[in-house]
Amino acid sequence: MKEIFYTISDEVFSSFPGYVRGVVVGRGLENGPSPEVLTAMLRDAESSLRERMGTTNPAEHPRIASWREAFRKTGVKPAEFRSSIEAMTRRVVKGQELPSINALVDIGNVLSLRHLVPTGGHSLDDVKDDIALRPADGEEVFVPFGETEEEHPLPGEFIFVEGNTVLTRRWSWRQANHTLTLPETKSIEFNVDGLPPVERDEVEKICCELEELVKRFCGGTFRREILCASNPRMSLS
Repeated sequence: MKEIFYTISDEVFSSFPGYVRGVVVGRGLENGPSPEVLTAMLRDAESSLRERMGTTNPAEHPRIASWREAFRKTGVKPAEFRSSIEAMTRRVVKGQELPSINALVDIGNVLSLRHLVPTGGHSLDDVKDDIALRPADGEEVFVPFGETEEEHPLPGEFIFVEGNTVLTRRWSWRQANHTLTLPETKSIEFNVDGLPPVERDEVEKICCELEELVKRFCGGTFRREILCASNPRMSLS
């Protein structure tokens, strides 16, 4: 069996030395529709976020403002392309409910809302090549979720890729059809993104919380690791 590696490029850490990404890998999972107790957790997380945000403009919250500034630094207009955590927060603060997709997706959303930290998963069932978070050269291929037309990232844009196939554009903006987490997903890797003021210790705690929830609702076996400037690579095998 080919060994598959997961790498965050030096260019990411040279621009954002305080950035850390927690990675939780789960295997042998039994995913499916969320039970009522997990859906209730999602609704509770939404209600709690609305209370915490109050009348605050989401763009001004430190944990969202850090992503807006990071997007600006990488040449992305944050008002035009909102990070996943900002888009989710705005939706919830407006009173909308996030749809219950399946247990693995819902768990990621619960933790994103609880901690205001981007937390999302990619199915590993069909991953055959190394994956990486790195700047684009512009030749990579991206098929956005729910669409069929191919597009290409801008050179220098931060992308999450398997080989030359883009899994997420603009760091934490939009996911591709490839590696979507489906009811039949058996293996997954979750990313927990920490930009200051979010620190490594909190990312580690969120990873532990994530593992406990996935184990509770989907079973499986797990390993986790923190990718950072001093540890930018791990094996997924």
